[in-house]
Amino acid sequence: MQHLHFLVAEADPIQRRALVDALAQLGATRVTEVPDAPAVLRTLQAGFAPKVDVAIVDLALGGMDAMELLRAVAALESSVRLIVTGDQPAGVLFSVETLVQAHGVDLLGTVAKPVNSGKLKVLLDNYQPPGRPQPQLDTPSFSFAEVGVGLQKRQFEPFFQPKIELATGQVKGLETFARWRHPEHGVLGPSAFIGALEQHKRIDFLDWTMIELSVERCRRFHDQGIPISISLNLAPATLAHPNFVRQIGSCMKRHGVLPDYLTFEMTESAILDFDVDFIERLVRLRMMGFGLAIDDYGTGRSNLQLLARIPFSELKIDRSFVDGASKKRPLGTVLKSCLGLAHSLDRMSVAVGVETRQDWDFLQSLGCTYAQGYHIANPMEAGAFPGWLEDWRHFF
Repeated sequence: MQHLHFLVAEADPIQRRALVDALAQLGATRVTEVPDAPAVLRTLQAGFAPKVDVAIVDLALGGMDAMELLRAVAALESSVRLIVTGDQPAGVLFSVETLVQAHGVDLLGTVAKPVNSGKLKVLLDNYQPPGRPQPQLDTPSFSFAEVGVGLQKRQFEPFFQPKIELATGQVKGLETFARWRHPEHGVLGPSAFIGALEQHKRIDFLDWTMIELSVERCRRFHDQGIPISISLNLAPATLAHPNFVRQIGSCMKRHGVLPDYLTFEMTESAILDFDVDFIERLVRLRMMGFGLAIDDYGTGRSNLQLLARIPFSELKIDRSFVDGASKKRPLGTVLKSCLGLAHSLDRMSVAVGVETRQDWDFLQSLGCTYAQGYHIANPMEAGAFPGWLEDWRHFF
């Protein structure tokens, strides 16, 4: 704290003094005080020395509208970390937080008045000094023909991320993520190859490769005494093919895996553009025993009638409603609503993007069925999963 330069921007001299005193209690020794918005901008400009590390800015500063000030701070492209204070309801402060982040400003958080050293410490604990700029590694791009060669040579393989039952801690499933083990560039994610496939409307090439390999790996896991379920993303165009149901049935028989062990995930936005044949295939798959999941739930134009009428077995709640929901009341409210909807429709709920133990505990307290995310594990190659599973069982 003693090495950081703080800017305190507060119009009221008494509250400004209180903020300075609160910083002093935390060990701050370099603090600049300003009473209005124009002074904030002058202080944050590149030529000001010493450079400000953390700026605590009140929304009610004079000389400029608060929204204009935040936009102007973003235009400076400063490395300053921002804390926004205000005498506003939590919902308004949350919206301001969303706006600041959308502008690209590095935000430590928002805090309602009155502000004290305890509230500041919680936010300042998130401070990380700016490091050296990391070189941007350009993701190589490939033509449709090059991706096709990679598929033909079986260079693509599924990586798996575990899905954990929150009530028991048991591993209940794996989600498939497509990876290209390129002979020159190493392991590549979807950004390197999805575009070429979508441009030529042949995402089904990748879908069927992942289906075949995922079911094959599922069979291997079962033979190793690990009766795990697999879920994978499926493009609506792949499902729309007239022979899809017959081909998936043949695939399952070929590898000796029951349909109960495979769940197809489709995004909420894609499902909204449906027709009668599409619904028929979804119902047929459920009648055969396959699972169906709505992925990225909450990001599309939610159609509650659609959710009620189509027999989806899971709602996968988008990470934007999960990450930080334990700390941000509006996010927590939306998350509770999603979980309540899943429960009322007798669907299982899956929280995606669980990054911290705090998120895990919060979801567990809300009765969420499953969780997956980097707090649990990164996507891993199939051969690494049995060892990871043994470690998880021992740890948990």
